Amino acid sequence: RRPAAARTAPGANRSPATRMPATGSLAHSVQQAAQLIAAVLDGGNLTAAYERLTARHPEWPDASRGAVRDLAWSTLREYGRGDAILGRLMRSPPPPVVRAILLVGLHRLMQRPEQAYTIVDQCVEATAATMPGLKATVNGVLRNALRQREAWQGWIEASEPARHAHPQWWIDLLRRSQPQRWAEVLAVGNLHPPMSVRVNRRRIDVEVAQAKLAGAGIETRRLDDDALLLARPVGVGQLPGFAEGELSVQDAGAQRAAVLLDARDGDRVLDACAAPGGKTAHLLERNELELLALEQDPERAPRIVRNLERLGLSARVEVADCCALDDWWDGRPFDRILADVPCSASGVVRRHPDIKWLRRPEDIAAFAATQSRILDALWRTLAPGGTMLYVTCSVFDAENAAQIARFCERHSDAQRLAIDDRPDCQLLPSAEHDGFYFARLRKFR
Repeated sequence: RRPAAARTAPGANRSPATRMPATGSLAHSVQQAAQLIAAVLDGGNLTAAYERLTARHPEWPDASRGAVRDLAWSTLREYGRGDAILGRLMRSPPPPVVRAILLVGLHRLMQRPEQAYTIVDQCVEATAATMPGLKATVNGVLRNALRQREAWQGWIEASEPARHAHPQWWIDLLRRSQPQRWAEVLAVGNLHPPMSVRVNRRRIDVEVAQAKLAGAGIETRRLDDDALLLARPVGVGQLPGFAEGELSVQDAGAQRAAVLLDARDGDRVLDACAAPGGKTAHLLERNELELLALEQDPERAPRIVRNLERLGLSARVEVADCCALDDWWDGRPFDRILADVPCSASGVVRRHPDIKWLRRPEDIAAFAATQSRILDALWRTLAPGGTMLYVTCSVFDAENAAQIARFCERHSDAQRLAIDDRPDCQLLPSAEHDGFYFARLRKFR
């Protein structure tokens, strides 16, 4: 679905290119990032669009890939602000790809005003290679924007979606779910995300891994549960020991799941929504388990296998809908179940900024209904005395505490297990980790 402000009159998104900008130039990065943003404005998934784009251009160096990604992701994080400014400058929206070029240009001007001349010039060059007939439009809009630069902040402050760079319904829902910290969560959601790694203790000690990273010039800080937080993100290829299975990239918050599930050697464990396999692997790194990893999407399931192979681990991986028990369950109960359920992903929106502009209010109720079905189905497969860990990467109460309260009302044999002396655990996104929700449930008969 398209963001409401992005709807345009029908028409071609691009004209035949005339002269392509040089790979590595700002014009090239603007042009390619604009293609990704235009795909999102048309209702597409940003990560999928980026993967398709880079697959078509294997010749691009890492620096060019990174520049395109950074421009696209950063522009979409602050789409509400760019949209507010652009709405004051244009009476009718241009074709999506040109609109996207203007949004990238405005974002860059906000971030690097000292480079204004170069930014405008390179945006015009990007337009020349995309829709050359609109070069003058892009040049005129951006130069007009610069002339009115002192008015930008007032335009942004005039509405909450622009001020907080989130849709109004999202702001309202978060204000109700997190009344004390909603503004902080919104602000964090507009920042670049942190990068953490998980150490495969079957292959290397945490201290040794940290020393190897330091030797490669990568500064880290050890967090709770032994996650290593990098001072600055780096490419996976720069991580010493990654190819050898000593390290995995995983958010520090996500690493809490395996710890909280508290599986023991010999346990029969189900990871019900497993792709891409980070939590599956972490469970196996910690204990000797009989583990079944389920994934409904046949295109994502192979990623679980590849991750396990790199780490020297093994599990039974099946493609199945976890709610369709007759398709995969042999009737033997599980000692531990990890229910990392589909959700709004509102706690990881800085990593996936397209989400906040494509989600709609009714989606939250739909996710909550799916979560309820999954919980009820999986509960049947849990052994008496067994533990289920419910996990979302959401910050909305309807998917988290309210969901678990409704579940406990339906199931009299469910007992909550405290987490850090609290009934559950809501991690709000911060400089160290993304946003997650955890609830532990024991089946006592």
